[in-house]
Amino acid sequence: MLKFTKFVTLLSNYELIPDQMKVTVVGAGNVGATCADVLAQREIANEIVLLDIKEGFAEGKALDIWQTSPINLYDSRTIGSTNDYAKTADSDVVVITSGLPRKPGMSRDDLIATNAGIVKTVTENIVKYSPNAIIVVVSNPLDVMTYCAYLNANTDPNKVFGMAGVLDTARYRAFLASELNVSPKDIQAVLMGGHGDTMVPLPRYTTVGGIPVTELIDEAKLNEIIERTKFGGGEIVKLLGTSAWYAPGAAAAQMVEAIVRDQKRIFPVCAWLQGEYGMKDIYLGVPVVLGKNGIEKIIELQLNDAERALLVESADAVKSVMEVLDNMIANA
Repeated sequence: MLKFTKFVTLLSNYELIPDQMKVTVVGAGNVGATCADVLAQREIANEIVLLDIKEGFAEGKALDIWQTSPINLYDSRTIGSTNDYAKTADSDVVVITSGLPRKPGMSRDDLIATNAGIVKTVTENIVKYSPNAIIVVVSNPLDVMTYCAYLNANTDPNKVFGMAGVLDTARYRAFLASELNVSPKDIQAVLMGGHGDTMVPLPRYTTVGGIPVTELIDEAKLNEIIERTKFGGGEIVKLLGTSAWYAPGAAAAQMVEAIVRDQKRIFPVCAWLQGEYGMKDIYLGVPVVLGKNGIEKIIELQLNDAERALLVESADAVKSVMEVLDNMIANA
């Protein structure tokens, strides 16, 4: 009887894959392949298409992932494609990870021009074959690349948004868990603003098992963790010589899961603001409700003067980068 009860409990906790869900990940590099792997192992979609411009690259990654299915016991199919967007047709969600890292001697404007061209082409091809797809952008510079995708998608902005805050908040929570020697499962936090050193972690909205974090850690140490979070990506680059991929890939997959399973999760997401927080025509990280329709609601927190000042500073930095892209388009 005990074994049967345990079986029923496990069965009731198991989430079936929604009917015929299809997810495409564009870019089969470290982040894209990790995202596809997490999606497959968690059976978030029936079919996961991995696409890349490099001949045979996506096919090889997809085949390698699929060959783990008998080991990790899942049924999601991974399919690779070299630049054949027809195979992405009728995708419910598309994750864009394509783009080049900044190289020595490359200016910020050079990086924006290069990656904007890539994201523009990818977005146009995606909407050609999947006009109703929800698009999650991971390419860097994140805020401006999300803006670029929106300009070329010709769709509801609530269906085009960027992954940044989920990753940044995860880093913040992981650092806090290490410092406090507690489970990261019990830490909840909100982080806003741009993806970079102007991001705005909010200690006032950070709790550990429902307890305000300020009651568990002194201000100086908390500020150290906040600063470490702001430069979390750079810390990985210094250690590895390349950008992170496990956490970014998993963060993108978590967003896809919230959409596919209509979970109504509250995540910090790079969203198009039209008056929220007193800001207009800007992609910026804010807390949202994420479900089957994409961004279903933007949550407006009651920020104090200091928090709002930091958010405005971050928004100004993001806006200046968006203007670089606007000028490139105007002069093209």
